Amino acid sequence: MHRKHPLRSPPKSQPMTPFLNPTRIYVDADACPVKDEIYRVAARHGLPVSVVAGNFIRVPQDPMIERVAAGSGMDAADDWIAERAGKGDIVVTSDIPLASRCVKAGAEVIAPNGKPFTEQAIGMTLAVRNLMTDLRSSGEVTGGPKSFAPRDRSAFLSALDQTIRRIQRQRAEPSAQKQS
Repeated sequence: MHRKHPLRSPPKSQPMTPFLNPTRIYVDADACPVKDEIYRVAARHGLPVSVVAGNFIRVPQDPMIERVAAGSGMDAADDWIAERAGKGDIVVTSDIPLASRCVKAGAEVIAPNGKPFTEQAIGMTLAVRNLMTDLRSSGEVTGGPKSFAPRDRSAFLSALDQTIRRIQRQRAEPSAQKQS
């Protein structure tokens, strides 16, 4: 009678592919109008979320949601996010300089209105932002950003879901190629 050694068969719960760091969603939370939507989408996909603000911010009691009080220093929350976000991560922010830093680090960046910040467009977006800042500081009257509308919330939900699915596909492709 031949018996299999119990240590030779992997446990049923062990994944067939090597563990990959999961995508993490970083939220620039101080003025983010879509935090609840982020929590729902992240929970559906089983992704961890880091909610980063200058000071204390209330977040749901959930082990997958990390609250980070980065400190009250100028750009403390932005610096905390930019130092950690990288390829395979998602950053939600309307802060253009932070978006630029994160895009350069390889992260996917989405504004709360659903607009993606891309490597191709971030330079122009940053230039326009700097021009508008200069115009406002010299006394030129310029309109601020459009107010947040229900269609922005819908566009954001769609963009976040599509971004998560694209990252998951990209991560699955190398694993599938290694197995063939």
